[in-house]
Amino acid sequence: MGIVEGLLEWSKGFFLPFGEAGLFVVAAAESSVFPVPPDVILIPLILLNPALGLYYAAISTIGSVLGGIAGYYIGLKGGRPLARRFFSEKRLDRVDRYFKEYGSWAVLIAAFTPIPYKVFTVAAGVLDVSLATLVIASVIGRSGRFFLVAAVFHLFGPRLRALIERYFDLFTLALLVLGVAGFLVVRFVR
Repeated sequence: MGIVEGLLEWSKGFFLPFGEAGLFVVAAAESSVFPVPPDVILIPLILLNPALGLYYAAISTIGSVLGGIAGYYIGLKGGRPLARRFFSEKRLDRVDRYFKEYGSWAVLIAAFTPIPYKVFTVAAGVLDVSLATLVIASVIGRSGRFFLVAAVFHLFGPRLRALIERYFDLFTLALLVLGVAGFLVVRFVR
């Protein structure tokens, strides 16, 4: 078992017994500092009680958005000096321009994918993106992701468990590609 698989198993074993509270903590921590996605707690909770799937999705969303705000402040208060150690000011300025132009789209897309969300929340703080932009994109993207997971498992139950677990990254990558393609179409039409 690799390090990632071990961390996922440990997280599930440690946080799952805490139910909703464990789910909230993992969702909040994942958006700011913790490398484990809340899905490792969300999916088993839904499978244990499918009728509460939407409730669990709401807990994940609230925890993730609040954790994203914490990540934003981590980046805002300490991220720029640290980023200067690894990147030139010229490169940071270029990324800053791109993030200001496409920041809400970047945050929205990242909120829906398996990409560690903390990367974008902290970056939003480092690059001084509007907190309102971060919160709105987080609410839309994170709720979209978590409610989609809840709906799929509520509707199709354990029959899809193996399929979703095996291909979850592929499904979310396909959704990311569709989102980027939609963005490019809108941009091209404009």
